[in-house]
Amino acid sequence: MTEYASRREFLRQAGLSAAGINLALGLPSLTRAADSGASRKQRLVFVFSPNGVIPDHFWPDAQSEQFELTRILKPLEKFKDQTLTLHGVCNKIRGDGDGHMRGIGCLLTGIELYPGDIQGGSDTPAGWSKGISVDQYLKDQLQADPRTQTRFGSLEFGAMVPDRADTWTRMSYSGPNQPVAPIDDPYQMFDKLYGQARNRKVLASVLDGLKEDFSRLEKMIGSEDRRILQEHLALIRDVEKELKSDSALSAKQSGVGHPIPVLTPNVEDQNDNMPEVCRMQLELMVNSFVADFTRIASFQITNSVGQPRMKWLGIDEGHHSLSHEPDSNKDAYEKLIKINTWYCEQVAHLANRLAETPEPGGDGSLLDNTTIVWTNELGKGNSHTRNNIPFVMVGGGLGWRTGRALDFKNVAHNRLLMSFCESMGHPVESFGNPDHSRGGTLPELV
Repeated sequence: MTEYASRREFLRQAGLSAAGINLALGLPSLTRAADSGASRKQRLVFVFSPNGVIPDHFWPDAQSEQFELTRILKPLEKFKDQTLTLHGVCNKIRGDGDGHMRGIGCLLTGIELYPGDIQGGSDTPAGWSKGISVDQYLKDQLQADPRTQTRFGSLEFGAMVPDRADTWTRMSYSGPNQPVAPIDDPYQMFDKLYGQARNRKVLASVLDGLKEDFSRLEKMIGSEDRRILQEHLALIRDVEKELKSDSALSAKQSGVGHPIPVLTPNVEDQNDNMPEVCRMQLELMVNSFVADFTRIASFQITNSVGQPRMKWLGIDEGHHSLSHEPDSNKDAYEKLIKINTWYCEQVAHLANRLAETPEPGGDGSLLDNTTIVWTNELGKGNSHTRNNIPFVMVGGGLGWRTGRALDFKNVAHNRLLMSFCESMGHPVESFGNPDHSRGGTLPELV
């Protein structure tokens, strides 16, 4: 029996429920890292938004420590000293598939797509990626070491990702031809994290079921763990209240006796819920870090060629359609700036939640031990270029020197993928296509 399984069995015999066991295994005194004296936790989060950016309002003018945040990046002002922008990092992968398909399908894999029957524009049809994505590679490495194993290994969050499975809707791959679907329903993610609420009517019993567990755990843990557990329960309580409220509203509207998912297949309904769904998903992500459920996560906001209509910004047109407008269309240009600023606000909200949450059993905040990587499948929407792919880092998880704007002047993004691996303690000789990995990692990052 593994150390993890034996600890779980011990807690089960102590009378804890499944939900209580999941909480207890996230406490420092009961985790593998605490038992083995492992080094500090490192977390990596990839946040995806689609359809390119407006370069003149995205990239800082000065490529140095004296840079000023542009209009789109202004929401990160509070975290400027913890932010790193990487201009000149390019997706050089060629082959089958249109620009959007190769943009998202090769973004984290760094390798070509298989030939397939998914037709995109006038380009040759394509299938799934030929390799593993960097998030899933790192998940496998962390899970192979008892000191860094977590309950889930990785968590893939989404918002308004279409139900269909095709190359435009997947950025994570567990291996060649093995796409990983994000979970874009907060209720489903809540169920996955806590093993409760399979029937929405039992949502109200989640906390009740944990009360007895908590009273048992109090006798088994120290004061620091009790504080952490109280904070974790408070987070669960807040999320549960919101889920219950939305669940009751959905049930009332559906008239079928049980709530329907907040996100529905109808684009208009999804658009109306998108800001709240993003906020709920980010809260669940922070919660999963507090419990040490995972150290690798991704948040895919819509998909490549995503068409959200951001009516809360006063925008009725779909994002992808706007992204194809020429720069001379000043109305579309302004709307695209607003859209990308809103995406940046989601990154800033995640950074803020991580910054205000103490590192359980460690020093500093969650943000001090987490790096958020905000990226995109295109450098610019109306040209479909995959040069100057947006890469913005926030946080200290990778140990990179932040508070800078760097220009790499046309390096293959495979070298950045290699740098992620090295800084997470799992260096590789190449990542994805070895031809684009020449030169190794990017030493300027540290």
